[in-house]
Order: sequence, then structure tokens, then C-alpha cells
Amino acid sequence: MYLIFDTETTGLPKRWDAPFTDTDNWPRCIQIAWQLHDKMGRLISHEDYLVKPDGFNIPYDAEKVHGISTELAQEQGFQLSEVLEKFNSALSQTKFIVGQNLGFDINIMGAEFHRLGFNNLLVKLPVLDTCTEVTASLLQLPGGRGGKFKLPNLTELHQYLFNKPFAEAHNATADVEATTRCFFALIKREVFTAAELQVDFSYFNEFRTLNSDEIQSVGIRHINLKEESAKLKAKSATPNAPTNFEEENANLAELVDVDFVHLHNHSQFSVLQSTISVASLVRAAAKNKMPAVAITDHANMMGAFHFMSAVAYHNKSAKAKNEELLANGEQAIETIIKPIVGCEFFVCDDHTDKKRKDNGYQVVFLAKNKKGYHNLAKMSSIAYTAGFYYVPRIDRKIIEQYKDDLIVLSGNLYGEIPNKILNLGENQAEEALLWWKDTFKEEFYIELMRHDQEDENRVNQTLIDLAKKNEVKILATNNTYYIDKVDAHAHDILLCVKEGEKLATPIGRGRGFRYGMPNQEYYFKSGEEMKKLFSDLPEAIINIQEVVDKIEAYSLFRDVLLPKFGIPDEFLVAEDEADSGKRGENKYLAHLTYVGAAKRYPDLTQEIKDRLEFELATIEKTGYPGYFLIVQDFIAEARRLDVSVGPGRGSAAGSAVAYCLGITNIDPIAYDLLFERFLNPDRVSLPDIDIDFDDEGRGRVMDYVIKKYGSSQVAQIITYGTMAAKSSVRDTARVLDLPLFEADKLAKLIPNMKLAKIFTLDDAALKSALRSEEMELVNQLKNIADGNDLSAETLRQAQVLEGSVRNTGIHACGVIITPSDITNFVPVATAKDSDLYVTQFDNSVVESAGLLKMDFLGLKTLTLIKDTVKLVKKRLDLDLDPDSFPIDDEKTYELFQRGETVGIFQYESPGMQKHMKDLKPTVFGDLIAMNALYRPGPMEYIPSFVRRKNGEEVITYDIADSEEYLKETYGITVYQEQVMLLSQKLADFTKGEADVLRKAMGKKQKDVLDKMKPKFISQAAAKGHDAKVLEKVWKDWEAFASYAFNKSHSTCYAWIAYQTAYLKAHYPAEYMAAVLSNNMNDIKQVTFFMEECKRMGLQVLGPDVNESYHKFTVNDDYAIRFGMGAVKGVGAGAVETIIANREKEKYKNIFDFTKKVDLRAANKKALENLVLAGGFDCFKNTHRAQYFYEENNTTVLEQAIKYGAKHKENENSSQGSLFGGGASVEMPEPSLSLCEEWGAMLKLAKEKEVVGIYISGHPLDEYKLILDKYCNKGNLQIFNEIDKGADFSFKVGGIISFVNHRLNKEGRGWAQFKLEGYDDMYEFSIYKDDYMKFKHHLVLNSYLYLKGNIAYYTLQDGGKRTKWTYADFSDLRDVLEKQANKIDICLDINHINEDLIQDLDDMFSNYVGSKKLNFIVVDKKEKIRIELPSKTRQINISKELLISLDELELDYTLN
Repeated sequence: MYLIFDTETTGLPKRWDAPFTDTDNWPRCIQIAWQLHDKMGRLISHEDYLVKPDGFNIPYDAEKVHGISTELAQEQGFQLSEVLEKFNSALSQTKFIVGQNLGFDINIMGAEFHRLGFNNLLVKLPVLDTCTEVTASLLQLPGGRGGKFKLPNLTELHQYLFNKPFAEAHNATADVEATTRCFFALIKREVFTAAELQVDFSYFNEFRTLNSDEIQSVGIRHINLKEESAKLKAKSATPNAPTNFEEENANLAELVDVDFVHLHNHSQFSVLQSTISVASLVRAAAKNKMPAVAITDHANMMGAFHFMSAVAYHNKSAKAKNEELLANGEQAIETIIKPIVGCEFFVCDDHTDKKRKDNGYQVVFLAKNKKGYHNLAKMSSIAYTAGFYYVPRIDRKIIEQYKDDLIVLSGNLYGEIPNKILNLGENQAEEALLWWKDTFKEEFYIELMRHDQEDENRVNQTLIDLAKKNEVKILATNNTYYIDKVDAHAHDILLCVKEGEKLATPIGRGRGFRYGMPNQEYYFKSGEEMKKLFSDLPEAIINIQEVVDKIEAYSLFRDVLLPKFGIPDEFLVAEDEADSGKRGENKYLAHLTYVGAAKRYPDLTQEIKDRLEFELATIEKTGYPGYFLIVQDFIAEARRLDVSVGPGRGSAAGSAVAYCLGITNIDPIAYDLLFERFLNPDRVSLPDIDIDFDDEGRGRVMDYVIKKYGSSQVAQIITYGTMAAKSSVRDTARVLDLPLFEADKLAKLIPNMKLAKIFTLDDAALKSALRSEEMELVNQLKNIADGNDLSAETLRQAQVLEGSVRNTGIHACGVIITPSDITNFVPVATAKDSDLYVTQFDNSVVESAGLLKMDFLGLKTLTLIKDTVKLVKKRLDLDLDPDSFPIDDEKTYELFQRGETVGIFQYESPGMQKHMKDLKPTVFGDLIAMNALYRPGPMEYIPSFVRRKNGEEVITYDIADSEEYLKETYGITVYQEQVMLLSQKLADFTKGEADVLRKAMGKKQKDVLDKMKPKFISQAAAKGHDAKVLEKVWKDWEAFASYAFNKSHSTCYAWIAYQTAYLKAHYPAEYMAAVLSNNMNDIKQVTFFMEECKRMGLQVLGPDVNESYHKFTVNDDYAIRFGMGAVKGVGAGAVETIIANREKEKYKNIFDFTKKVDLRAANKKALENLVLAGGFDCFKNTHRAQYFYEENNTTVLEQAIKYGAKHKENENSSQGSLFGGGASVEMPEPSLSLCEEWGAMLKLAKEKEVVGIYISGHPLDEYKLILDKYCNKGNLQIFNEIDKGADFSFKVGGIISFVNHRLNKEGRGWAQFKLEGYDDMYEFSIYKDDYMKFKHHLVLNSYLYLKGNIAYYTLQDGGKRTKWTYADFSDLRDVLEKQANKIDICLDINHINEDLIQDLDDMFSNYVGSKKLNFIVVDKKEKIRIELPSKTRQINISKELLISLDELELDYTLN
């Protein structure tokens, strides 16, 4: 016997894995149907019962699915006990129970049996389920978990078996009917096995014989439950009373003077769920004259500080405007807004349970005051750090712990009470309401929302009834996700971005559907709109003011709180304990300062003492001794850990105390660096000490800080990744299904400017901000946006999405340290890339929120210096101390003067190299000044600075007294510190005033400058200076001070640059090896620096297993040896074992190598790649091809690995023998087979494959001169011009590294090919006649010289397309012979002498040929140029001749 049954229920369980005895978890049965069949499929009986709801009602969402209303079940249902008795009777007759996804139904009925204490026969019967992995493998539907096939639902199974859908799902009788039919069809197909059915194999034939036709339905009549429920409701419903307009109008009149406030708003910090920026939320509230507004993001408080700041800024502006209006006798019209910080939490059963998904209910919490805010922060922190599982979650225990000073709103349809009304029933909803009311008393409110949704309307009526019954006040809210209704479309696109969906996918649940809002009502409605929506419930509007009144004013701004620094007992001061003073810290800081001063200043003059006392007094006055103690502590520890520390950074280098403490390494007194630039005695603000560590050691310093202060007091800082202009266009295009090439076209038209500016600024403003070619692209973009196609729609919607927070990350170097648990101060979260907490507040606000921020910066140059020092020690056994390098080293300055600054920190750009050659620096001050001047703005002063330095321009001073501070920069104001010093000297400004002036000029603070200017003029004039000259000085300062640079920072970085230049000048090989090591992961940079090595005459050798280390090193022959770590697939473990096993003796051959190294670390792939990179070229009489030569299907390298493994096995067995130490049997060493060597091109190609560059040479080396002389500057880089939209011609050359000949649909040939130059490559396509004409040149690894041009034509939409024309393809090797018909040699008249003439004559005698020779003599002083064609000489223009001309450093042109 088979009993096939199905149930309909009040919903779904919260936990699918709960036992049926957990009756609170399992929904109620409201319909059950079954059919009893004999083993041949004949129907014995069938039953169908609705179950009378007893003590519960049927939720709306469940009714929507199956159509059974509470009213229908009450009228037509049977008592549960009666149904269970009949069901048990049927169960007693069957051998099996059968169903679709039967586990659910068994638990539902099991729970019902358990509730009434009935005997549960279900647990004793074997189960036959039509929804299993077996049936899934039949249908093979994609989308299952873990890459498996999806389990089929009943409709899908029915469609598969009978080629006809089953449409009447979710009526138990219909479901049973369909399941029965499917079950017997599966028996016919023998999907169920004989063992499962407990029959012998003859059963299947017998069954098929009896059921030879297609299995048919029994034909039971099914009641349409939805229709029955609808009829019943229609019968019992009272006719709708006509709208009482009088009452409605009266209510609206009552609400005229009542303010509406939005209490449920999501900002962009509800990541990818809202288009509302914090600023736009505040603007919307102000526009609608709302006296308050709340921010309630999902589980996080990332926007809280920005929100409070935005409201404060608005209020400040509104207050000023109102005061101005009142002063003018007008009425104040600006609204002062009260900010309400809230959070919509996910409240689950147990936030620590991460075995099952439970996103919980969404409930809104509002902070009444600062304490309430901190409780929100605590809960949000717990949600992320302890409760994150799919979403950040809290539970009722957490709420009870942090409930003080919070107001709770019941939430939207996903809130606990509304959700239970929809899915579990009113009784459960009321139980939840009572818990919230008991917990929060009068601080709990029921939210009513009216987004014009049927489910919401249904819930609202129940909510109103429950609120009245339990005396809970109601509030009218709107779940706001976008500001204006028109933004609904953009918001829908944003949701698609979050879900990775297309807009075309329909909104709904399940496979083939996507998440989306049900309508466009989720916008920031005006107060009038909300009043009208709730005109029948005026109290819902009136009660809002009660909530607003409960919110107290508070600020999130606070002074920075420093962690307590432990000081020795002898410095403790008893009074500090009583009044939280810092006397002890100040004493200890002074002690450490003078201990350090004794080392820094052997002659501690009174001037130095005065400076230190002034600084210590300022530090004491501002209250930051602990800050200096904390910083000096971890810097001292860094040095103990052998972590390189930079000399200083920013204005901190102006502090002599910091210098004495070892925080900085530049003497501020020697370089006129100002302490007040760092810490202004007149304006207390936290000093900012940024520290550079070598990038390899930075992590160790952070670990020390974490260990010292505790991981609960140290956090990293969050960053918000926002949608920039191009990414917003690309994201929108993907969602709207705009073709990829069209999206790329749009993105390429966008300059480095926000879309908001592009589409709002007028043409004049755009032209002033953009280059001409960018303006042309913007005009194309605007033309497209004016259209009606998908591209135009993409641009319109992208403008709304631009700036949306897309993701979060971690600040690269910022670290927060707090006095106690960080969650006492700010909310925190976690990040996948860090074990530390991450603040929910970003870098722009953490200090304003009272957090101590330290920047632990990793500076690669410090690692580079450290590596160079180690290499010098290794090769020369010389201990270098970069901090002790002489500041007047001639060799170092000569390097700067030659402009040979490639690889020199901050001085390596081509522009800086040129200026160095012109300047010819001779003192350290020149380097400091150039570091400050070489940046946009002050760069225009460089030519004058250079001329003055070289005596080509008179040095003048507007005021003679300025010379003291301007002399070092040749009369030009370069530094902010100079402005500060001169204002003190000329006009007796205090140090604090001087810093205020510096800041005001730098930030163009007109109001501050307007107040300070008269004071400067009058006080300086009183000292005898000419007022007119002072006016000019002030004007010059205003013009330049915004560009003037921080001398402290310039000095520190010039010192690092000097150290690198010193090392390059004195230890070039070691230095360049370190440079290459520190750029190992950037192949382009490695190539670039290898070229510099070549220029310097340094040999760079490939990797060598007998010489190489992980990084680049210098060998005994003063050649740079490639690091093995630069070879792909060769990890640190492989390098370690290779180095360790050659310490006693170098490897003799590959077999000796495999005998010694650990072959688990140095695996086959690592060895193969080392061979290809040349790592085994050190073994005599071998070549790379031999290692890959196959004999008996095994390569020689594989034989070597087997030999090494076998040798180790023998060694181990010998050592482990019974008597130990027995002599092992020596294995005969295999030999390398003779085979043909690889050609140069193949060898180089293999090198590039495993290293990314050519090591032993470059295929183009022989043609470098031709590429330089006959190709565009930069060769293939010319194609970077394509995006600029201007026609251009090209001449390029290189190797063909890829070619693909293809046919189009018409059968015509075309090709794609890649041309590779020294540093770059470009992929070309060639079609039609050009292809036919030049295809014979398209051969892999051939050398190609290519000429052509690119033109643009305009499309109808204003866009541009390129048209390529190829003029010539030729062999690169023939270019010189074919192209060079004449050579022009340019000679400076001042350089012509008899020796030069003789050298030229001798040279040309060796290169007699048929090409023309022409001399151009130039007199630069007189600006005269004379051409002198040679009438007697014709020459052969060859590579050798051109090299000879280069050696003579002569300029020439080939024609």
C-alpha cells in the first residue's frame, strides 16, 4: 500500500533543521489530503480536510499562496483531533508514505501529533520521496547547491514526465493528485529501486503490464480555494462606507500646524540599497521645512557622523540667514533641523548561531541622547564583530543589555510584528508586540506605512487593532530609499547592481526572479503627502512630535582621547590621580627629551635649550605629552626590531623635541624648520605625526602596538568605495543590457570630472576646466545624453547613481588607538583583509570623533636603502649607516648634476632630471628647494631659481631684511616657513599668528587674510618698512603661498633622496640590485631599471642556482644577479632549500642538485621554470634543451627528479636500518642526452614566459637604433593617442608575437596580430585589400616595420570611429638600407676644431657608399644656421657608422 499525502500550512518554519517536537518552530496544518493506493496503483480511498484554526489565524502571505483564509477554514474546517484520527487510520493501512519534498509535510504533521499528544505513526513508516537527487539527475536543471542539479518542484517534475505543466499547485488535493501520477510514472521507469519498494524485479513488469498506458489522474474534483475564500469574504463584508470627506478635511485641518518628520530613512551607507546621500537627505528635510530628520541605515552607523555634521552645517547657515532676515525686519524662514541618529537592526534568535541562516527581523532603533547613541554603536559593533552571518545581526539578549535611552519603531513588513502577522498569525505577532512593549515601555511605537501595497494594507489594520488593544502609540512613516519619485528607476538599477542582475529580470522570489521594490512609493514624501495618506489616522502624524521631543541635542565631536601611557614610578605625580592631570607625563617627556638632546647636540647651547623649553611648554599647554610618548615608544621599538624608520614626514620634522626623542632624524634648528608649523601654541589642535617605515617591517611595528594596547583598543580605518563617473556608467550599462562596446565608448568619453559637473556646468566653465580634446569628447557625451536610446538612458541614470557607496575597504596605513575598548567610542565592523576591528567612521572624521589616528606608512625606498646596505655588507663586509652619510659628498652631487637620477627617490622623473642638469646642485639646500618647487604651481619659478643659482639672474630682495630667510633660495619664497619667519621678523607677528597666516594663505581664507593684512602692514611700517613695498610683498605672498611647500617635509624627503643618490654613486651595483628587488612584481619597471643598469655599464645576469638568492644580488664579479624569486612558480620555500643546500659546496650538475634539495619545496614546476630562465646554465657543457629532451616518454629533468627522490629514499632507509649508520648503496648518476640547442628566439621566448621579460638579451637589441631613428617617439606608445580623437600617422616596429589569420562570413580573409616592442605591445587588425597586400609579412616571430595613419569620422550620434590605413609593411632589418638616403650632421660652431674634423674624415673614409652627406653648422649665440652639403663624399649609412657618431655625441638626422 502507498499513502500519498500533502499539506497546506500557515507558512514556513524558521529553522528547517528543527525537530518536530519544537512546535513553536513548525507552522500549523490547515489542509491535508491523501490518497491510498494498492501496490499496483489502484485507488483504495482518498480524503481531503480543511483544519479549523484553533487559537491562531492564517497569515496573509500564506493565504496568498494557497487561498485558504481564516474565515474559510473556520467555516468548512474540521477539528484537528478528528483529522489526526482519520489520518492515523489511513497510515495504519499503508506500507509506505509518499510525497513531494515529504520531509516538510512529515514535520508539519509530526508537530500536530505532538501538540495533541497523539501517537505518530509517520516516524515508523518508510518514505518514498519524488523530490531527491535521483529525480534531480533525471531533469538536470541547473542552479542546485554546490554545483549540483536543482531539486525539481512538482510542476517541473510533472512537465518532465508528461510533457504538460501542472498548474494547480498549492491545493493539497491537487498536489496529491499530481504527486500520485508522478510517483507511479517513476515506478514505471524503475527510478525507485526494488530494494526501496521492497519487491522483487518481476514487480516492475507486472506494474507496467497493468499500467500499460500513460499514468492518468484519478479525476478527483478540486475546489478552487482562493475563489471560495473570496466568496466568503464578499458575503460577510459590509458595504464600503462612502469616504467621509468632511471628517477627512477636518483631520487635515487639525494637522495643518503639525510638523511631519521622516523617521525611517536609508542613506547610501545602506550599501547599494539607497541612492540618498547624507547631504541630499538633509537638503530634502530643509526643503520640506521639517524640524527633524532621522538616518536609519541597515545595521551600520557609517553615516552617523557625516549626518550630524551635515545637519550642524545646515543649522549654522540657517541660523545666520535667519539672523540676517530678522535684522532686516523680515521674518525668519529657514528651518533649524534636529538630527536623529538611528539604525535598522537585523534582530535574530541567536546572533552567535552561525550554523543556519537567520537574517532576523528588521527593527528601527533611535537614539534619544548621547548615551542612546553609544548603545546603538555598541549593538552595531556586536552585529558586525560577533553576529555577522550573511548580514550583521543582534538578538533580544543584546537589546536587553543596551536598551537604555533608545526609542524603538516596529519596522516595515520585515519587522517582527508585521512579519509575524503576514507569516505566522496574529497571536504570535501580539506576543512579539508585548515583548517589545514590556522591554521599552512608552519608548516603543508601532510603525504604519502606506506604500500602496495590498499586503501592507492588510497588516496595517491588524497593527492598528493590536496597538489599540495594547495601548501602544502609532506612527506614520515612509520607508525611504530615494529622494524623488523619479529616482525610483535609478534605485531599481542600484538594486540590480547589488544583486548582479539585469533590469529585465522580473521582480519576484525564486529562480528566474530578482529582488526589487514593489512600486515607486519609497521616496522622501513631503509632509503634505504624508498627512493626506494618513488623514484617517491623524494621531499617527501627531505622535511623531512626541518622538522628536524626546530626542535631546548632542554632538559627536569631541577632543581626541589618548590611551594612557605607562611611565616609570619615579615620574608619577600624586595630584594626577586626583585631577586626571598630565604632570607626570610632562616630567617624563622632558626627561627623555634631554637624554636625547645630550646625544643629538654634544654642545647643548642656550639657544637649543630655549627651543626645547619652548616646545615642551607648548606641548604641556596643549595637553599632548602622551602623544609624543606613545609615538617615541613604538618608533624606538621599530628600531629594536630592525625596521627602518624614515627621517620624518610632514611638519613633525619641525620639532626639536621629536628630533631628540628619535621620532624624526632631521635637525630642525640646523634647517630653520619651525615647531609652530607643527603645533601652534595659540590654537590647540592635535599634532599629526606620520611615520614612514620600510614596507616589509611596517607590519611588525603594528603588531607591537596591538600587543601593547590590546586588540580591543586598536583598529584600522574603514574606506568607502564610491561609484565614480565611469564605473557608474559601466554598472548602469550592464544592468540595462547596453552592449559592452557601447558602454566602453561612453566611458572613454568621460574626462576626469564628475558626471554631475559635466551635465550642469555651462560651456564656459567646462572649457576652463578641460583640455580642448576633452571638451570635444564631452560634447559628444552630451549629444548622446540628449537622445532617446539606451545609451542616453544609461547616462541619465548613471548621474543619479554617481557617488553611491559601492563597497567598503581598509585605509592603507591609518590605525586608531583608544584608551579603552574601542566600541566605547565609535561603532566598529570587521573586514575580510584584516584581523583587527575596522572603524565604521572613515578617515575624514575619526579625529573629529575623538580618536587618536596614527599613520603607519610603508615606504618602499626605506626597504631599498636597507637592502643596499645588506648587499654592501655581504660583498665588502662594510657597515654603512645611511644617517651618517656626509652631506657634502662630491660624487653624490655630481650624480645629481648629470641628471642620472633614475631610481632616486622623488628625483627620477624626466622633468626633474632636466632641472637637475640645469641647476647643477652643489649644496643640500638646492635639493630641498627643488623637491618643494617641482610640483604644479611653483614649477613656474624653477627657471628663475636655476638662473639665480647659476649667476645668470640678479638676486634681489624687496626688503633687505628678508635676505636672512630668503638667501638659501636665492631670493625666491619657496617654503611656507619663510612666510612665517618673515611675518615675525618684519611685522612682529607671534609664532601662533604666523602659523594662522600660513594656513589662511594656503587655504585662501579671505576673511582671515582681510583681518591680518592691515595688522601686517601697520606693524611692519612701524618698524620702518615702506608701506608700498609691504603691499607688494603681501600680494606676492598671497599669489605664491597657496603653492608654497612645507619645508619640513621637503627636507626629510630630500634627505632620503640624498641617501639613495649617495648609495647609487658609491655602490651602483648594490643599489641597482636593491632597486630591481623592490620592483620585482612589476615587470615593466624591472625592464626599465635593467635599461638603466645597461646605461651604467652594469651587467645584469639571469638567475643561477649556485649564485642567486630570492632577491637580486651582486656577485664577486660585480655583476647583478637575478633573484630566483622573480621566476614564476619559484616560491620562497624553493629558494630557501636551494640556498641552504649549496652553503658547503656549489651544485655540480642537475643530478647533484636534485640529490640535495628538498624536492617537495622545489617541485617539478619550479625546476622547469628555473631551467627556462637560465638557472642551470651555470653547469658546464649543458644547454636548456637537454633538460626537456624526451627518452622513453620521460624528460631528462623528470629523470633527475626521480633520481633525487630515489637517492633520498636510499639515504633514509640506510639511516633507519636495524643497526643504523649502514653504508647506502651509491646509485649511478644518469647522464644528459645530447640534442640540438634551442634557437635564440625560442630561448628568449621561454625566458619571457617564466620571468615576464627577456633576460639574456632582447630580440630587438640589434634594431634598437632603427626603432629610435625611424619609429615614432615611444614607438608603440603612439597608440595611446587614439583616445584623443585627433588624426595621426604612425611608424612603428617590433616582433610579431601573435598572429591569427581568419575568415569573415563572406569568406574573405583578415587577421589579428600583436606587435611587441621593448616595453609594450599593441594588437592590430587588418582587413580586405590591406590584408591581401601585406599578409605575407604576418609570420610569427618575424621583425616588422609598419607605417600607416589613423583618421576619425563622425557618426550620426556625434560619436567618432577610427579608420586605419596601412601604407607599408617591411622587414625591420631592411629599413636602414631602404629608408636612409641622406644624413644631416649638426655641428655647433664653438665645438668645431681640427681634432673633430680629423675624426670625421677618418670615420667617413671607412664608410664609403652612395648616400648623401650634409653638414649643418649652427651658431646659437648669433642664431645663425648654415647648410654645407658634401660635394666630394658619399657614404654608406650603416648601424656601425651611427654608433660611431653617437660615441662622438654628435646630433644627426636621417632622411
